[in-house]
Amino acid sequence: MIKMANPMADEMRRFKGSDEKNPFEAMSERFDRAAQLLGLETDLYAVMRVPSREIKVYIPVKMDTGHIEVFEGFRVQHNFARGPAKGGIRYAPDVTLDEVKALSAWMTWKCAVVNVPFGGGKGGIICDPRQMSLGELERLTRRYTAELIDFIGPDRDVPAPDMNTNEQTMAWIMDTYSMHARHTVTAVVTGKPVGLGGSLGRREATGRGVLFTVNVAIKRFKLTPEQTSVVVQGAGNVGGIGAKLMYEQGYKVIAISDIHGAVYNPNGLDIPDVLQYLDKTKSLEGYTEADHVQNDELLELECDVLTPCATENQITSHNADRIRCKILAEGANGPTTPKADKILFENGVFVIPDILANAGGVTVSYFEWVQDRVGYFWSEDEVNKRLEEKMVASFNELVKVAEMHKVDTRTAAYMLAIDRVAYDTRMRGIYA
Repeated sequence: MIKMANPMADEMRRFKGSDEKNPFEAMSERFDRAAQLLGLETDLYAVMRVPSREIKVYIPVKMDTGHIEVFEGFRVQHNFARGPAKGGIRYAPDVTLDEVKALSAWMTWKCAVVNVPFGGGKGGIICDPRQMSLGELERLTRRYTAELIDFIGPDRDVPAPDMNTNEQTMAWIMDTYSMHARHTVTAVVTGKPVGLGGSLGRREATGRGVLFTVNVAIKRFKLTPEQTSVVVQGAGNVGGIGAKLMYEQGYKVIAISDIHGAVYNPNGLDIPDVLQYLDKTKSLEGYTEADHVQNDELLELECDVLTPCATENQITSHNADRIRCKILAEGANGPTTPKADKILFENGVFVIPDILANAGGVTVSYFEWVQDRVGYFWSEDEVNKRLEEKMVASFNELVKVAEMHKVDTRTAAYMLAIDRVAYDTRMRGIYA
């Protein structure tokens, strides 16, 4: 057994709350377990467990009132062994460096588990975009990009949208970078508008990736889509799109939620109607074609497939025993805590872990980056076909590792990802 010192212990102690409320600790615990099972060399462990680079910037922005406000921003580049760093940028009042560190590491493992040639990266700015005008957000984004100009690029680090950022944000980043480069560089970001070098199918990619992995998983239970009941937590870009795609493929989606609550019909919901109502009213409250339940109740509904597509730490040791699904397909990052993992495994729940289930987004981001670099763009059917091939192949590899080592699927996913990153790091060696 390798004795593994924890180089991040001081940082981990900075988190408040229990071990179940700490995404970095959750990621680190899973990394440690997989590394132990792989017999990862101590030297490689020390290199792979910490980020390659952490960048903190202070961003002065002229607000619409005329005064200057200074915002704090981050970019963490976790690993470059397999290629440029890759990961989103989020704008939120509660962004922390430690959160960004955890998310950047998850991106390393996510890219590796679906075998795309990227390392992990993540960025964030502490701000409240709901309280800012479009002009203020543009000035914030452009100055943030300028501060990172020496650290990002098609061969260095390729940002993408995340919480409270979108294709417009990416267009501003691309333009700012291009102005400094003195020529148009579309491949500096992904998730751009299609007319600026974005890829068809990118907006739906994460939800579609969840669908593709569920399609394979239900076969293990000898189910067809028509026989499969689905509960979806979240109705945004992942949950809403995923629910719609599942509905269109014949799945019986019996419940879906937004931040205010959930709607439930054991006979199945008309998902297009639900989403149309949500788009019109901005809330599921008042929807009359289904029963209303609380978000915590939604997770405990009896179903074949549960897809948490909201935020971290939704399934914990406090509710894991009450989860009544056959398959847990994690559309969100980190929705299940390590303590809950053990309970779910003992209860026979088949987990499609987040670093696989929601990897459709980064996979199509990779396709977008490839298309930008060659200047040739695929049809949406071609994008979706390539995505399905990637997701299904990765699912089968993960299951093979799980069965070979007699471990749960999450541990298997980390083992698969870490082994790939370790191989590249070992072969490249350490530059001195």
